Order: sequence, then structure tokens, then C-alpha cells
Amino acid sequence: MNSAESVETLHGRMAEIAAGHPGVPATFWSVSETVDYAELYRRSRTAAATLVRRGVSRGEPVGILCPNAPEFLTSLFGIAAAGGAATPLPLPAGARHLGGYPQKLAAIVAAAGMRKVLMSHRFADLAALLEDAVDVELIDTATLLSATDTEDVPLPVLGADDLAIVQFTSGSTATPKGVRLTHHNVLSGLAAIRTGIALDLADTGGFWLPLFHDMGLFGTLSAILRGIPAHVWSPMAFVKDPARWLTEFAASRTTITAMPNFGYEALLAAIPPERVPDYDLSNWRIAFNGSEPISRDVVTAFCERFAPAGFAPATMFGVYGMAEATLAVAFPPLGREPLFEWVDRATLADDAQAQRVSADEPGARAVAGVGCAVDGLRLRIVGRHDDQYSDQQDRQHNDQHRELPDGTVGEILIQGPSVTDGYLTAAPETVDGLFTEGWLRTGDLGYLRDGELFVTGRCKDMITVRGVNYYAQDVEAAVRDLDGVFKGRCTAATDPDGADVIALIAETELTGAAAAALADRIKARVAAELGLAAVEVYPVAPRSIPRTSSGKLRRLAARELVATRKH
Repeated sequence: MNSAESVETLHGRMAEIAAGHPGVPATFWSVSETVDYAELYRRSRTAAATLVRRGVSRGEPVGILCPNAPEFLTSLFGIAAAGGAATPLPLPAGARHLGGYPQKLAAIVAAAGMRKVLMSHRFADLAALLEDAVDVELIDTATLLSATDTEDVPLPVLGADDLAIVQFTSGSTATPKGVRLTHHNVLSGLAAIRTGIALDLADTGGFWLPLFHDMGLFGTLSAILRGIPAHVWSPMAFVKDPARWLTEFAASRTTITAMPNFGYEALLAAIPPERVPDYDLSNWRIAFNGSEPISRDVVTAFCERFAPAGFAPATMFGVYGMAEATLAVAFPPLGREPLFEWVDRATLADDAQAQRVSADEPGARAVAGVGCAVDGLRLRIVGRHDDQYSDQQDRQHNDQHRELPDGTVGEILIQGPSVTDGYLTAAPETVDGLFTEGWLRTGDLGYLRDGELFVTGRCKDMITVRGVNYYAQDVEAAVRDLDGVFKGRCTAATDPDGADVIALIAETELTGAAAAALADRIKARVAAELGLAAVEVYPVAPRSIPRTSSGKLRRLAARELVATRKH
């Protein structure tokens, strides 16, 4: 470790790991490559020197356009050591999404004020597509390592408060915003993860989420910067063949992985009960479940299905996190089985009260408990910033600074060393008001019960129709299991023309009269389960609903489908 490599920095910690655990490998299954931590550090040091020679300035956002492969990590640690801010960039989800991709990338580049993007040597075709469309210097990652005489290039001396990473949120749109994370933020967040799951040298991390996504990135970094083996797959390897992924995951004897709820649902769909004995999952210690609402049905079914393979219920680890906190916000206690609380759906949505009811009560909704704030972080529940409650309801909801009592739904606020101090954005007005007296407004709704956090939804996904509030996810949950809804994919949103109805977009392979009949069944189900008749259903083709990089439905973007159908 040289004088520029403080343990207070990301690259300084990497140098420490390379010295203490030089032969520990990171295995990249989808590209059939392995690199140990000593070699990863050597490559990143060479990359850093090359970037310094190319004029990267202190705090400058430098893009990373790479798959889940060694060059992503080389670029990340290299940019950090050169004094830049590593900025992972989203990749197109597939060939059918290439059309609008240059414009999306150009918006992020402009928002970040980016001059340089490091691009994988595997992306020659993509480079040709972007060359004239995006006003930025594209640097082939292979050239980072081909430079000679880099040993004597002085690297900048950086501190904990220097910018290390800019993490663009997964739902970035025409006005994207990048979360600013300092070296201190990142290392604090990784320390909270390490403490929260008692991560030790006997563990192994394995992740398939894209490294440009916060759960994929910080999950992988939590393994590497602990000095334990890391296994990395591509997202497509999981999506195309979840059963094969689980076979490789089990064979690697990996103990920790992370994915959204839909990942566990995909594994259930891919592996029938009779094939479960083919797997040995007894080494699996932590199964992070986060990034989207946690389904009790999926969690229960997964634990039951894979119990014969050695999967323990306490392995299922429902959590709450976000890029603004370097991922980790709330973790449950180790060794506890998944916790759900049944509450009255109507009271929750309309009165913002989590009134406990029995599971068989009409209108009962299961809400997942995600534990308490991770080490070093504080959270509180306050009145919603965009409060829409009436004067007749409890006026405490209109006090955006007062903490709400147990069982009362409000906005989740967080504060701590891992939490960002702001954003890079081309439209500063889009982030105005996100901080209140040093607390970050998450935009998420939830409540506390005896110290346990229960997350109920997003502020922006609450829909008011004819004076009654509805959670979009409740409307979706009511109909996604109907025959004809393609893979359960549907989303609810406000009507784009301002009509006092809920627009429900459902993917289906049905057309004509069959699609119209499905729409009628959807309306009937919503009316029966939620007492909501003001619903307009819009059948769309499979894979039409926009999704984020982690697979979550983009409800606001989905409204554009409705607008297209209506006009």
C-alpha cells in the first residue's frame, strides 16, 4: 500500500485485501474467467495510472459500461484510485431495447456532466452504436491494462470525504439522478452489511444481479472487501435458466446471495418439487430478499419447496435498502424466520393505520417485517411530504417533522454515515425537498411496531380514486394470478388524462375478444377484493411494461402505454 492508499478509501481497502488475501478468487461464471484479489488490485492500479495520464480530475464522474465481468471491477477500483467517481451505467436489457438506449444513456451522461466512459472490450457492436449518439469519450477497457511504465505515475492522495461512486437509481428516466457516495459512505455501508449478517471468512458471496445495480454492486463489494470468495453470474444467465443457476450456486457452496422477490418466484417456477432433492442448499446461510415488495406467498412457498434440499426458513432474509444508503437500511435479526403482520388493507390505505387482523379476515394484507436500522444508521417515520390526508383525519400526519406512533403509516426518513449528501442531476428541481433537517426522505411508506420496520409501499405509488386511497401493489396483487395475465405481469397507475379511475395495464398473449374477456375478469376481481369499480383495464403484449434494471415494474413509465392506447 503506497501513501495514496488510505484504508479510509475504497482502493485503499482493496490494497489491504490484496495484501491479506492475495489468492482469494472472484469467479465470473458467465464469461468463464477468474481473477484473484492480488491480480484485481494490480490491474486496477494500472488502470488508475492510465486514467491519471488521461487527465481524470478529482471527483470527476467516469462511466463504467461493462457486463458482470472482471473489467467492471478493474474499472471501478481504477477510477476510485485515480480520484474519479466511478459511475456504473445501465446496459440495454436486450436487442429489442437498443432503439431508445442511446438517448437514455445520453441523458445520464448529461446529468452527470460525464466526459469519459470506460467500455468493455466485449462491446464492440454497442460501441459503434453509441459512438455518434453520445457526446463522451469511449475508452476500451483493454487499453487501461495495456499501458506500460505506470508504476511511477503518482496517484492523488484522497480522503474519506472524496467522491467515490455515483449510483444512478434503477428507475432513471428522462431526468435521471445519480446518488453521490463518498468513500466514507461506501465503506460505512459495507461495514453495516458485514455487521448485520456477521459476515466472516468462512462465507462465500454469489450474485447474479447486474453490477450497475446497487444490490448487485454492493453485494459483490461486500464479499470482495471482506476478503472472501465471490461468484458472479450475468443477469441473463439467471433469467434464461434459473434452475441451472441454482445448480451452479449450490456447486460453488456459496453461503450468501441477494435478489428481489421475483427471483425467488422464478426459482419456484423453474424447479418442481420432484427436482428439489437434486440440490444441496445446506450451505446457504443468507438469502437477501429486497429491492421490491416481499410476498408472503412466495416466501412461504420457497421455504417449503426447498426445505428438503436443506434450505432453512431463517435463511430467508427480508431486508429494506436503497442506493442512497449504500444499500443497507434495515435488517432483521440473524436466525429469525420471516416475519409478516396481517393488517386491514382498507384501513392501511385510507387511514394510514396498520390495524392488525387475522389472516382469514376479508381484506387482510400481509406486510413483511424487515427488522430495525442497521449499525450506524437511524430511521424514523413522519408525516408524508406530499400529504393528502383530509382535515378530519389525525392532524399529526401534516406535521412532517414529528415522529409518528407505532402502527401509523408515514414516510421513512434515514440518517447515518452511509447516507448520501445529495445527487448529480440535470434537473435540480427534481430533488428539491428530499432532505429535512439532515434526514433523507426515502419516498417510501411504512410503520414501526415495537422497533420493527414494516414497509408498505412508495409514496408516488399511492393512488387516490374518488376520495379513497389504494396501494398500487394491492390492486396488482388482486389480479396477477388470473389465467391469461402473462407471467403475472400487471401494473396499476393513475390515469394519464386525470380521470378519476385506476389504469391497470396487464400483459397478455390474448387478443381480440379473449383479451376483452380477460379485462372483464380483471375488473370483476378488483371489485370483489378491493370494492373498487373505477378501473380501466389495458391489455398489452408480453414484455411491454417497462421494468427497472433489477426487474421492478416502472409504474409511472407504464402510464405512457396507457396514453398511447388512448390517443
